[in-house]
Amino acid sequence: MSKQVIRHRSEGPPSAPEVHGNHVQIAARPHADAEMTRVLKTAPLRMASDPSNGVIAYWRHEAVHDVVGPMADHVLMAFPSGSLRFERRSGKSVVMGTTRCGAVTVIPAGSSSRWDIPEPLNVVHLYLPQTTLQRVALEAGMAAPADLVERSAHPDPITSRLLLSAADVLEGSAALDSLFRQQVTDLLATRLLIAHAGSPVTIQPVIGGLSSTVLRRAIERLRSDSDADVSLAALASDAGLSRFHFCRAFKESTGLSPHAWLRQHQLEQAMNMLRNTDDGIVSIAAALGYSSQTAFAAAFRKLTGETPSDWRRRMR
Repeated sequence: MSKQVIRHRSEGPPSAPEVHGNHVQIAARPHADAEMTRVLKTAPLRMASDPSNGVIAYWRHEAVHDVVGPMADHVLMAFPSGSLRFERRSGKSVVMGTTRCGAVTVIPAGSSSRWDIPEPLNVVHLYLPQTTLQRVALEAGMAAPADLVERSAHPDPITSRLLLSAADVLEGSAALDSLFRQQVTDLLATRLLIAHAGSPVTIQPVIGGLSSTVLRRAIERLRSDSDADVSLAALASDAGLSRFHFCRAFKESTGLSPHAWLRQHQLEQAMNMLRNTDDGIVSIAAALGYSSQTAFAAAFRKLTGETPSDWRRRMR
């Protein structure tokens, strides 16, 4: 995830929540990116935001001894490495947890607790709006989503791996990166509904893929060399499906997710240009939509084990 300047979705310092009885007024809650910046007293190392979907942030912060106030978003955390004991207090409830790879922490929107983390910590966060959770539930044919359950370093290797991949698998291509974040955020929302809601749900397996006409139209859009919109929303709309069902049907038809298909297509384009033209690596990177020669070379090497220059010399 490339380093970005943070633009919080809530302007100015978060105001104190307005409390009526036991209920905090949602309108007064800050978004999670602003509240976490206040509590962690630093900026994330990397951050990627899709305002309609969610925010993914990679943090390296110092010890924390503070109250995380009620937020407008659900927060999901995963830990890249290491093991660290921490304490989380909610009212009279005290939970001791240990951060480790394969565990996740869930802070439902609107909840508040005091955190005592005695040492520096590396952690990846997802800030998920309730609207995204509701959309995914609706698209998957679920009932209205139940409230999420608070978790503190709860074992869940599948969700942990998904969230950590969201921080690591970014390739310097705007189309690829955006499509990947959209897919993984929807997958994470689905995982939260399945494994971390008060009434877990079961999703029925997909039956059948896309029709040949719909699949051809989706592939034409993904292959387009113009500035065509290759977002999940656009692909699904063309197919007349929800994002959730489009991704499942596309994979049923091709064996690949839309992101993986586009990445494979770009790799094939790169190989053709390296083999059949004398274009420089910088020009090829730009033609394929990469932000730099370095980003293109890193993505190419990740998939082939070779740099573009070494691959070209070997194939000629």
